[in-house]
Amino acid sequence: MRKMNDLPKGLSPIAMSRRHFMSRTGTGIGVAALSALLAGCTTEKFPSADTSLMKGEIEPHHLAKAKRIIYLFQSGGPAQMELFDYKPLLKQREGEELPASVRMGQRLTGMTANQASFPLKGANWKFKQHGQSGAWVSELMPHTAKIVDDLCFVKTLHTEAINHDPAMTFFQTGSQQSGRPSMGSWLNYGLGSGNENLPAFCVLLSKGSGRVAAAQPLAARLWGTGFLPSMHQGVQFRSGKDPVLYLSNPEGVSRMGRRETLDYLRQLNDLYHREVNDPEVRSRIAQYEMAYRMQTSVPEVMNVSGEPDEVYDLYGPESRIPGTYAANCLLARRLAERDVRFIQLYHQGWDHHNDLPEHIASQCRDTDQASAALITDLKRRGLLKDTLVIWGGEFGRTNYSQGLNRKERYGRDHHPRCFTAWMAGGGVKPGISYGQTDDFGYNVVKDPVHVHDFQATILHLLGIDHERLTFKHQGRRYRLTDVHGKVVKDILI
Repeated sequence: MRKMNDLPKGLSPIAMSRRHFMSRTGTGIGVAALSALLAGCTTEKFPSADTSLMKGEIEPHHLAKAKRIIYLFQSGGPAQMELFDYKPLLKQREGEELPASVRMGQRLTGMTANQASFPLKGANWKFKQHGQSGAWVSELMPHTAKIVDDLCFVKTLHTEAINHDPAMTFFQTGSQQSGRPSMGSWLNYGLGSGNENLPAFCVLLSKGSGRVAAAQPLAARLWGTGFLPSMHQGVQFRSGKDPVLYLSNPEGVSRMGRRETLDYLRQLNDLYHREVNDPEVRSRIAQYEMAYRMQTSVPEVMNVSGEPDEVYDLYGPESRIPGTYAANCLLARRLAERDVRFIQLYHQGWDHHNDLPEHIASQCRDTDQASAALITDLKRRGLLKDTLVIWGGEFGRTNYSQGLNRKERYGRDHHPRCFTAWMAGGGVKPGISYGQTDDFGYNVVKDPVHVHDFQATILHLLGIDHERLTFKHQGRRYRLTDVHGKVVKDILI
């Protein structure tokens, strides 16, 4: 490796051309690949590392109940009246027209706006009350039914977004418009990392068995940083040989060689930062250093071969298949054990416009056992008390049939007016159902919870006042909850 004073006479390390630089670093394309990493973290205590990059920008505003979040995002919009919001009236009046006094002229999507009729449709599955809390749960979710006393069902979520992309973007970033930081990035920016060797914000994706051919796409901007420094964005973990892209050393590059390269590269970046004072230079340094440390930490956390058979039995047979929802739930527990701040799971396949009975049954088989197992596993390890687990999608489904009401072939359209999510651990009251919808399952009649209220509550549980975690961009101070939102105190311990 060349020293600074070995450069050709008159050539500043800052002014060096890309070709000239790469010809002298010894790793060439490997260094370029590293710069493309989706990093979300900080630096380790190497002699050249700046550990201040690991710290958040704020001190918690109040005592936190949760240290970390596992968000089980069900992409596509699960049908609440098939799962958790029991509405016997829909079965009694099945086939009747949705009353205009209930709909109240609500905006519909283009898929049902031109329907001549809106026939009410009840769930095809039986509901029972479970646990000491007496929570109503469909027979589609037998494993979740066993843990209802650990869950807080929020039945009155509502949103303005009526289509998938803006609705998912709203939940993940606080805005229907793209370009804002994701919730995980806000938390990484505000609170920093709890583990020096893993990203503070990890993302795991899985595709379900229900209507998978028409699953809504997931854009990487859902876990992006928007206008926050790029070091706070989510890192996607994949199944297969390379869990994180571009992490392995290129052929012919040793770990020691990479270490020497990074040390030299840091000197160049430090010089450049002193000259231009661009915060993205510090982010670049942090990403390089995190990538180096992840070469050891990522294989360790992804290696689940040491888990006992009893754990695989708990999560279900698919937990042995990398990339499945069950396997990702198991990985989420391993990441939580290592104090990763925000663990985001996305499970695609809940968009059931047609053949809903077949598709939703498949989705429930994918998710029910593993979701319940995650709660059970965290609880028995003493992690649930300071880990907030969230299950839910971007909106719900209509109480009427999309198209013809054809027994086993019916579907449901998007419904933003009311839908259900559940939360567990991390300072949330267990064994309660919050909010009430009308007998038709169409409107909120008690205790509405807006998307921003939901986000404000999540931040509150991690010790953050949602009005005080801000970032100034283009002359305005932005926050996750935009310009409104209130903490739902009635669901907090």
